[in-house]
Amino acid sequence: MLRKQAKPRPARGPARALLFAALGDETRLALVTRLGSGQAASITQLAAGSRLTRQAITKHLRVLEQAGFVRCRREGRESLFALDPGPIEQMQDYLGFVSRQWDEALGRLKAFVED
Repeated sequence: MLRKQAKPRPARGPARALLFAALGDETRLALVTRLGSGQAASITQLAAGSRLTRQAITKHLRVLEQAGFVRCRREGRESLFALDPGPIEQMQDYLGFVSRQWDEALGRLKAFVED
């Protein structure tokens, strides 16, 4: 059974920085992409086809888990990891907000230059 988590709140300040930092690593970004299929996967499955050891994959998964991107559940002796889309949605919201700010600023600049 997946660990119960509180309803995700929008990331602010350092929490938002943690989200972006967690995805700032090529390996962690690749793991999120692999888990994006919606299927939970074991460390062995995630390490398959990679030059990284299971221990290295585990360290990256723990960073992603701390940032809230993945959830872990035990099934017998295996740990299965699944993607939690909440943080990605928070990042999309934030990037949309920043994009709108830039669009407004560029609109004001255009209006100023054309006047």
